[in-house]
Amino acid sequence: MSTDSQPGTVYLVGAGPGDPSLLTLRAADLLRTCDVILPDDLVSDEILDLASPTANIIPVGKRCGQPRITQAGIHALMLEHATQGSSVLRLKSGDPLIFGRAGEEMAFLRQHHIPFEIVPGITSAFAAAAALQTPLTDRTSASKLILATAHHAAGKLALPSWQGAFPDESTLVLYMPGRDFTTLATDLIASGIPAHTPCVAVSKATTPDQFVTSTTLQHLGTATIGPAPVLLLIGHAIQPAPQLPIPKTS
Repeated sequence: MSTDSQPGTVYLVGAGPGDPSLLTLRAADLLRTCDVILPDDLVSDEILDLASPTANIIPVGKRCGQPRITQAGIHALMLEHATQGSSVLRLKSGDPLIFGRAGEEMAFLRQHHIPFEIVPGITSAFAAAAALQTPLTDRTSASKLILATAHHAAGKLALPSWQGAFPDESTLVLYMPGRDFTTLATDLIASGIPAHTPCVAVSKATTPDQFVTSTTLQHLGTATIGPAPVLLLIGHAIQPAPQLPIPKTS
């Protein structure tokens, strides 16, 4: 199998959580050989530095609900460059299939008969747990792992972060939790998660600016939590290593 990119093909690739050493070999190969790169905002400069010096890098990020470009605009860029014979790297933070709108992009590419390949990446939940030296599941406390997001599509009615009874012996990982941690904690406690459940907020996981806050669900609203992107790990399996280095605060 060739490791080089192919003309007219779009690659939906996970860039991982930000540390370039956590890229897959396939992602690194495509960075070096693709003609056009369409990266999300959270893709680090260190990763983009691995791109070919001749690559056309067109940022297409969206942050805090304020898009630099619409999703339709991203579709148009993929179509334009692929039909011109360029290899196109659609580079997404984390894993493209987890909260990355890859489903919409795959549907568009299929509709327009554009060949594509999906390259998985390390999603931030797994990278953050590794950095914290904590498991996400445990035979004695967590036999289930739930990945969820508090972010909703435009026009969709905002719902509580969790509805109905919360499964026993579960670890909950919340992507894009927003900044209203008091309401978030209230919703989760109302769903049946005990107030004393361990809760760890990881800001900018695996980057030099990683900031870790260990607390409990009942004190989440008053805890000092770093800037976005933030990931919340909730459950009794979450036990950060006590020897973790003190993160940078500026």
